[in-house]
Amino acid sequence: MIDYPAARAVAMVVRTGSFEKAARALNVTPSAVSQRVKQLEERLGAVLVERGTPCTATERGEWLCRHLEQVGMLEKELMAHLPGLGDPNDPAEPVTLAIATNADSLGTWFLPALSVFTRATEHLVDVAVDDEDHTADWLRRGRVLAAVTALGEPVRGCRVVPLGALRYHATAIPDFMERHFPTGVTPEALTRAPGVTFNQKDRLQRDWIRRTFGRTIVHPTHWLPSTRSFVDAALTGMGWGLNPDPLVRDHLAAGRLRELVVGTSLDVPLFWQVNRLAADRLDELTRNVVEAARRELVPYG
Repeated sequence: MIDYPAARAVAMVVRTGSFEKAARALNVTPSAVSQRVKQLEERLGAVLVERGTPCTATERGEWLCRHLEQVGMLEKELMAHLPGLGDPNDPAEPVTLAIATNADSLGTWFLPALSVFTRATEHLVDVAVDDEDHTADWLRRGRVLAAVTALGEPVRGCRVVPLGALRYHATAIPDFMERHFPTGVTPEALTRAPGVTFNQKDRLQRDWIRRTFGRTIVHPTHWLPSTRSFVDAALTGMGWGLNPDPLVRDHLAAGRLRELVVGTSLDVPLFWQVNRLAADRLDELTRNVVEAARRELVPYG
């Protein structure tokens, strides 16, 4: 049998980041939390919590946390039908659902979907942000129950729903275009014009260059890990970059930004993948995600 008090101690340490905060949340002493976690780790013969600042879950610890999320959803469902099972003096903690998405989706269309879901339920969400090509890894490792990802092939144990594509435009202000591309955007000019890159995983600028010019071009770049700041960087003339259509369409229409090469937008297909064991209980979230995506994304395929 699963030692649920110990498992909840592990989950609370991971959620709060420390044994002390977990103890306050569980209304026990830090030593009690430490003992529960240690005993469960000894029983399993595996480390579940990486001690540090903050404390984080190991891969096996993540699997345990996801299991508790599913148990929490089942208990909520059961209490709705059999409220007498609950202890009125010990109300159940709200369930926190771990979800992964890419930064550009979070900064454009995904947050409204989450907002609709959280207003309609008592669930909390813990959103992890990673590149769309890597969020599927969070599902594979059991770190999240659902993810927005660029992977269309179902992760093992998951259901997949196509969402559409997030359209990007390579943009810069007119002054930047005149200074760096006075005779047009050429491969030679790109080797000197500074761009903006989100992080080491960001391949959008590289993919756009290869699709537009048929080859890879190394160019100078600023590193700026923020979706909104990407647009601001373009508007202030720091550099050129690939920006999501929902954030720049008004700037393009008003002439504040220009496409580097007209008609060369880049569409990135996105998919919603959700753990099969939790999929039925996350139907409403899936519905909200699909509806929000269809309002902002473009059809793909």
